[in-house]
Parts: sequence; structure tokens; C-alpha cells
Amino acid sequence: MCKWTPTTAGLHFAGSAPPSYPATLVCLSLLSLACSALGGCPPALGHDPLHALAQGTNCSWTLERHTRSYNHLEGDVRLRRLYSANKFFLCIDKTGKVDGTRRKNYADSLMEIRSVSVGVVAIKSVSTGLYLAMSKKGTLFGSARYNPSCKFKERIEENGYNTYASLRWKHRGRQMFVSLNGRGKPRRGHKARRRHPSTHFLPMLPT
Repeated sequence: MCKWTPTTAGLHFAGSAPPSYPATLVCLSLLSLACSALGGCPPALGHDPLHALAQGTNCSWTLERHTRSYNHLEGDVRLRRLYSANKFFLCIDKTGKVDGTRRKNYADSLMEIRSVSVGVVAIKSVSTGLYLAMSKKGTLFGSARYNPSCKFKERIEENGYNTYASLRWKHRGRQMFVSLNGRGKPRRGHKARRRHPSTHFLPMLPT
């Protein structure tokens, strides 16, 4: 039976004599699998548990989860219509104008929402191919090219609606949100607040 101790001697075996080489290899393999399952060795030791064993170093793990642990979320794509709490569907027409419509199946309101990093999305109109973007002044527009102004932080609020805040731009340190007012017109990002109904959107499955 093999066991790991914190001494610099490295791997030790129970009993008076170590087992044969094949048995040693089995123990090393088991420890390698354990290291892999629990997140591997610290960066200073690399990601090879067997190398750590050869150096007689104890392999430890951390409970902290970094962004790179969530790479499986990147590239996730959803087709949705963003329905605001003010009862308008967000749309981007072929000229790049951002507006709201009450027409449920309006082509320009069908959006491709793609996760570009953890909690950050890019929103593109399927029919026009234009990305939702926000300028430095908080104005919404459709961009033909994907760029940093097209990144929005997506957050699920307590009421179940989502908010979308510009990742790139802020106004006096405050976040600027995608927003449609009571007439379905886009509001400047700095005039909207997270708790305003105008900033709340429900991603609805297309029908």
C-alpha cells in the first residue's frame, strides 16, 4: 500500500520493503489521477504530478476557482428575443438603428446572444447581422464589426429579468445599461439605473 507524506523523502510504502516496480508505477498512476481530479499541482510545480513526486514535493490544491475554470461557458449561443419590462422587443434594423417594437415575430428582434467570457455576452441581430453596441456617451447603435463596445455584462436580477451593462464604458464610475423607455425608444446608458424597469429584459425563446 502506498501513501504520501510531507517529508522530502517523497513516496513511502507500508511494510518493511517496497513493492516491485510495477506496483510502484500503479501507486504513481493513482496519485496522478488524484492530482488531476482535484485540480493539479500549483503553477510553481507545473501540471505533472509525477514530476512533483520525483522531486519529493507535496502536491496541494486550492479551492479558489478562476475564470479559466469556466471556459465551457464561452462560445455558448442562444437565440432569443429580448422583451423589456416596458413591453417592447429590442431590435436592430439594417441601418444600425436600435429601437423597440411590439411586434412579437419581427425579424429584426431575433437576437443571437453569445457568451464571450464569464458573465459577458455579445448580442447580434440575426436578420441584419449587426451587433448591439454602446458608444462612450451611452448611445445604442448597431455595429457591423464586433469590437469592445459590443460587450455587455449580463446579470439576472431578483425579479427574473436580465440587465445588460456596457463592459467597456462607464459614466462617472457608474455602469451604463441597455434601456428602452415607455415609448420603446432607447435611453442613454447613463440615464438608466439597474432597478429601472426600462433596463430589464426577459430573453424569450423564438416561436
